[in-house]
Amino acid sequence: MSPRNGRRTGAHRAHSLARQWKTKRRRRDLDEIHGDLQPEKAARLLRQEPDPDLPGCAQFYCLHCARYFVDLTSMKEHFRSKVHKKRLKQLREAPYTQEEAERAAGMGSYIPPKKVEVQTQPLEEAIEMEASS
Repeated sequence: MSPRNGRRTGAHRAHSLARQWKTKRRRRDLDEIHGDLQPEKAARLLRQEPDPDLPGCAQFYCLHCARYFVDLTSMKEHFRSKVHKKRLKQLREAPYTQEEAERAAGMGSYIPPKKVEVQTQPLEEAIEMEASS
């Protein structure tokens, strides 16, 4: 007989709320962000068409953290934050490649990953001030 209270048992329970929130707040991976840092793709992301569904109509975007901001002051505040500085430090290491995986498996000698130079993106107002001087 089935239970009268309708409670599910065993493996049929719903996943925890923490797991649901974790997937909801998922950010882009580091290798995807390295792809976004390529000059042609970065220019396209920094000069997006206004989109009313995104914060700040998609006009204030941090390339390194893959985040949209409401206005320029909140974006500048983010650039000074610990979260942004940690992300810059993570992005200094080159992305994991198939060749590195093969070397780790014993198909060649180990070469440590190279460091990539990453700096905070320039703001439009700083560029305009340099152009006017």
